[in-house]
Amino acid sequence: MQLNPERLVSHLEKDFASLYVISGNELLLTMEIADEIRMHAKSRGYTEREIFTVDQRFDWTSLRRWSRQLSLFSEQRVLDLRIPSGKPGKEGGAAIEAFCQDLLSDIVTIVSLPAIDKQGQVSKWFKALEQAGVVIAVQPIQRSQLSCWIEKRLQRQEQTIDQDAMQFFVNKVEGNLLAAHQEVKKLALLYPSGRLSFEQIKDALLDVARYDILQLSEAMLTADVTRYSRILQGLQGEGAAPPLILAVLTEQIRVLLRIRLAINTNQGLSLAQIMKAQRVWFSQQKTISSLIHRLDQQLLVRALRHAASIDRMIKGVARGDIWEELLHLGIRFTGNNHFYIAARR
Repeated sequence: MQLNPERLVSHLEKDFASLYVISGNELLLTMEIADEIRMHAKSRGYTEREIFTVDQRFDWTSLRRWSRQLSLFSEQRVLDLRIPSGKPGKEGGAAIEAFCQDLLSDIVTIVSLPAIDKQGQVSKWFKALEQAGVVIAVQPIQRSQLSCWIEKRLQRQEQTIDQDAMQFFVNKVEGNLLAAHQEVKKLALLYPSGRLSFEQIKDALLDVARYDILQLSEAMLTADVTRYSRILQGLQGEGAAPPLILAVLTEQIRVLLRIRLAINTNQGLSLAQIMKAQRVWFSQQKTISSLIHRLDQQLLVRALRHAASIDRMIKGVARGDIWEELLHLGIRFTGNNHFYIAARR
């Protein structure tokens, strides 16, 4: 069965299962869920714990041997099976299927996996896990959800902050949820309960943001110049390769142009159908739906030409400041020509 992470605590209190599968790429969240299950298991008498980490040399027969050995003893134990690759292989898949068919009452098994793609979700071994136990799919915290996530964590330690301080907090920890968690905990150590001032937040927080190129593309789509500039500076400071940045931005512009051309030619398709044909990620569809009406064909063509000129700079056949031009490329999507012209100066 599938279980929403938010319902985990109530589930554990009412119906404790023998098998839990935690799937997700957000390390902090998956760790917290696993810890919650282990703590609950311990309170029920499952005091011993064995960890198996699957790699290329892992002997899958040890899983069956271990479960048989445990059946000879009365102790209740926790099996922590970790598969970092999310791909157990043919032998591993068969071992998992066999294991799921013979679950023991004195063992609580926690299987930790990365986010599983559609192909993996229909595999026999994953279906076996799903049918035998409880699957908890952990979704990443998006930027739009981060302030709410931080606010809830602060409330647990009886602290609150105002909107400006929250925005500062989000900007400092974006893309690094583990660091965000650590900063929240640090505030509890530094300050008493109650409302914290902007100055207190500013003094306490470190700049631990971790950016990636997809976040830059998202900022370009949403015409958030401040965020776009901050992420671009972060990528430059981290030594990101300009050709890779340009490739991601250029591909995004090409997709927008193809959508715009399909709308202009009136092919009888809805915007949702056009985006599906262009393989637009579901997470991007809402954003593109809200902005495509203000992106005309000429703007997108000019943006592609601009990208081509940046490419020539990267290859050394044209002169210019590559990082400055990447900034200007993103500014084109603000729809504010005055801001763009000012920036060019």
